[in-house]
Amino acid sequence: MQGLPYLIIALFFGLGGALVARSKGNPALIWFAIAFLVPVAGLIAAIFSRSAADELRRECPTCGKVLPISDTLCTGCGTDLDYPDEMIISRRDELRRSAR
Repeated sequence: MQGLPYLIIALFFGLGGALVARSKGNPALIWFAIAFLVPVAGLIAAIFSRSAADELRRECPTCGKVLPISDTLCTGCGTDLDYPDEMIISRRDELRRSAR
């Protein structure tokens, strides 16, 4: 029973980390685990992590799947990807343009 308060606190930090990550477009389950295992530092790391919505994207020349620019292997067809000549704007910029 002595560890129960710590588990409750860690659960709330984990949920907070997952919500922050989800709002940024990052994987919520991974950030839940990080913030649950290391409560204060995990939540702070989730808050200051980069947003996946801001990342530039590219299209795979083989299958046409849109991937982050940092990927070197297509998750759709397994093609090795070189640095692209053309980049696609980020999802956030795309949403800003469509809102105008």
